Amino acid sequence: MGATMSITAVLAVGFAFVLALPLGARAEIAPFPAGVLASVVTVLPVRPRGAPAVRPEAALRGEERSGSGVVLRQGGYIATAAHVLDGAQSVSVRLHDGREMPATIKARDTATDLALLQVDEDLPPLALGPAPALGAPVCGIGNPFGVGLSVSCGVVSALRRSGMGFNSIEDFVQTDAVLNPGTSGGALVDRAGRLVGLVSAIFTRRSDANIGVNFAVSTDLLVRVVDDLLKFGRVVTGRAEFRLSLLPAAERRRHAGLRITGLTAGGAAERSGLRSGDLVTAIAGRKLRKRSDVRTAIFLHRPGDKVRVAAVRQGRSRVFTLTLRR
Repeated sequence: MGATMSITAVLAVGFAFVLALPLGARAEIAPFPAGVLASVVTVLPVRPRGAPAVRPEAALRGEERSGSGVVLRQGGYIATAAHVLDGAQSVSVRLHDGREMPATIKARDTATDLALLQVDEDLPPLALGPAPALGAPVCGIGNPFGVGLSVSCGVVSALRRSGMGFNSIEDFVQTDAVLNPGTSGGALVDRAGRLVGLVSAIFTRRSDANIGVNFAVSTDLLVRVVDDLLKFGRVVTGRAEFRLSLLPAAERRRHAGLRITGLTAGGAAERSGLRSGDLVTAIAGRKLRKRSDVRTAIFLHRPGDKVRVAAVRQGRSRVFTLTLRR
């Protein structure tokens, strides 16, 4: 396939997943719906001359002078990574067919590094897929190094990653698909071309090379944020009103979870029946290993939501229903 082949020709041929198989097995090729590219865009921020591409504290993401975006809602709404827009005076997007058009920054959420753009064209939203399984084949679609929309495939390396140090709220799908600077805000899709994550960060170790440890915001977190940005212009969060501490090393040999060390008097946690000293092992089905897991579990729900909290009290497992307060 020649290097000068047009995008139209590539679309006609389509893309393929190389599926990960046991060692020694023959690799299978499965058709990949090329129409997915119509729902992914290149994001082109315009910055003042000499302005840095990203915040200094975002250096681990790699330098990005352009990025990517995913059409998520009817009406021209495009989700992207907020850091792609840092310092931008204006922004435009380039469609898969080469057309460029101005975009409006509708809202941003710095806690999750997500932003919402809008263009004056009703582009096709990308279908959402179910949560991927560990080891499932996935492809990243974005604009690496500004060369244009590209597809790179791999597998799901881990799920529900938090505490990676990029954002204060994280719920990442980790993948080994090659995702380089410029793909932030792009799509992580399953073998059916359905969205399973929005590309957010790569570990570059301060180089511009991919080392196979890449992160995409889960669709659960993405939809949670975008829905609030559309409705309120910001994310409305709930409060559990308890304080949790890590277990000492000796206790971590026997248990996994965090200990309640304090509750707000009359607050949500106290009203649910939780007490200081309880060992909380899971919130809304999310197992807890560190404080970032707690922040994410609470953030994924809204004020008024009832959240199931699994805990251990005096050696007995119990489940409490906590109603988040605003």
